[in-house]
Amino acid sequence: MPFARTMDLVLLVRLGPLGLYDPKKKLGPVHDRKRPRLFLSNWHCVLVFGHFQLLLLVHRLRDTSSRLIPIPVRNFPAKTPQSPHLFAIGLDWIREREREMTTRKKVQKKCKIRGFTLKVDALEEILSFVSRFDDSDPDGAIDVVLEQLQLQPLKSSIIDKQTVQSVVSILLQADTAVGDETLGGGLGVCDAFLVPKFRYDPIKKIFYKPSEIQPPIHGNASAKAALYKDRFLLISQRLSRHQHFAKRAFDSEMSDFGSCEISQIQSLVGQTGRRWVMGLISQLEDGHFYLEDLTASVEINLSNAKITTGFFTENTMVVAEGEMLLEGVFQVITCGFPPLEDRDMSVKLLAGHDFFGGGILTKEETLRLSELEKRAVNDMFVILSDIWLDSEEAMGKLERILDGYENQEVVPSLFVFMGNFSSHPCNLSFRPSSLRLQFGKLGQMIAAHQQLTKRSRFLFIPGPDDPGPSKVLPRCALPKYITEELQKHIPNAMFSSNPCRIKFYTQELVFFRQDLLYRMRRSCLIPPSTEETDDPFEHLVATITHQSHLCPLPLIVQPIIWNYDHSLYLYPTPHTIVLGDRSEQKAFKYTGITCFNPGSFSREGTFVAYYPCTQEVELSALEDSDSMQ
Repeated sequence: MPFARTMDLVLLVRLGPLGLYDPKKKLGPVHDRKRPRLFLSNWHCVLVFGHFQLLLLVHRLRDTSSRLIPIPVRNFPAKTPQSPHLFAIGLDWIREREREMTTRKKVQKKCKIRGFTLKVDALEEILSFVSRFDDSDPDGAIDVVLEQLQLQPLKSSIIDKQTVQSVVSILLQADTAVGDETLGGGLGVCDAFLVPKFRYDPIKKIFYKPSEIQPPIHGNASAKAALYKDRFLLISQRLSRHQHFAKRAFDSEMSDFGSCEISQIQSLVGQTGRRWVMGLISQLEDGHFYLEDLTASVEINLSNAKITTGFFTENTMVVAEGEMLLEGVFQVITCGFPPLEDRDMSVKLLAGHDFFGGGILTKEETLRLSELEKRAVNDMFVILSDIWLDSEEAMGKLERILDGYENQEVVPSLFVFMGNFSSHPCNLSFRPSSLRLQFGKLGQMIAAHQQLTKRSRFLFIPGPDDPGPSKVLPRCALPKYITEELQKHIPNAMFSSNPCRIKFYTQELVFFRQDLLYRMRRSCLIPPSTEETDDPFEHLVATITHQSHLCPLPLIVQPIIWNYDHSLYLYPTPHTIVLGDRSEQKAFKYTGITCFNPGSFSREGTFVAYYPCTQEVELSALEDSDSMQ
């Protein structure tokens, strides 16, 4: 029988009693007359009803298997097989089932890309939320749910039903809020303890994930050695791709720049002439500094060394040119930090690895988010550091800022409040109940500004003197006991770790609250060079970016949790680094990286308004603000 093959054409063919025929295969008779059943193949659907079989030709009906799969047909009306209504319902059921399976696969794929593992009931909850919207484009609803999940302070990558329900309730409540689509769709917060960990294999020359998914807080002795080894290998693989330090495949005539091939420290024994080495500066003996790599260590003399911009302290990785003296000391002639690598090159080489923690984006998702990012020209972040809640003067200043933005037509998308949240260190004499009440007053102050409460988000990052388990880095979020009074007034307030990572569409931002500049200057082995700049903040930015680490200080100066040192990495280099420091307010763009310090709000009344779409930094301050000592 001739027929036309069109996408929506349903061809009904009576094949006769007890005879079932598939165009690809010949099957035996079917004797089940009790209930109708559907048989799905790659391109055809055969409906069996009693003695009659009718062939439904459904265009683009896919199935992974080549055999026919029986599926029960339910809720069919009690009509004859010749009824057109019967076959229309059957075809709708098939299409609905196909859409459901496609949506389910999309949710699972997007969750896997973002590093989430969904429980079955959590998956059903997301599908229920997606079904509220237009079936023709479920991707938007799926992305909103997953990006809202990233805003939550998750303790595990395994998502349960309760977590999804809380996210869905927030989205449904904010459905009528003005501007909520931009806010919910482009902002993600990543806790430092959820940052994925990767290690470099120098033999295979690839990054890989360790076997342990969630490393323990208290590591063993080998974890401390692995901390330095991982830092060394991270910078070593970056340096090996640089044009001046890459190992040559064939011996060829050197350029005027000379040969800068890195030699292992072990190979310096018995060698004469100048050599280039890379290693970690350490003090193995009092007053004697050494350069270490994975093969050996050698004592160095930095007295006559010419250095580049940055703070040279213990634990920093350096590239040094020099020669061995008869005394067994390596006389350093030139010393500098390993050169930076372009972010785009790093991202290209690390395709498929999520170092930042915001999830891997496909090419299509990246293009879509880039378009949304270009439209978000009105999005603004207001960043404040050192907000002393126990100071009436500081709280008065904060209320002036909230009043000012409340009356604006376009309010900030995000307020970032970084500690310290008390003018006195939270030591043994500290009473947590007092800070709990002060956070409650702050919540009341914010809730009094209706526009900000509805259209802005508030992120809190602890400072070095705020309450917590210890002074080590990374620091966990503020204790729930202290913040729950504030959350009663601001339910969508976010509390994250220090450091904290934020993803704004395709941009990556790192927030770090630590009085780092003072400690780095005190720990310097030699005075910093003034040849390129004499600004201490620029030296600090150059140090942490070239070291690919937020805090390259000795562990005796600033302790770090050994198993979570990777959460302080700056590799690949982020788009923006916010260094909350009590030093002078500064902004500096270094090799395309936007870096700034909002200053101390309680002391100087300074803060920063940042536009992530254009990476524009506005250094702001309250007028006639009295300094607080």
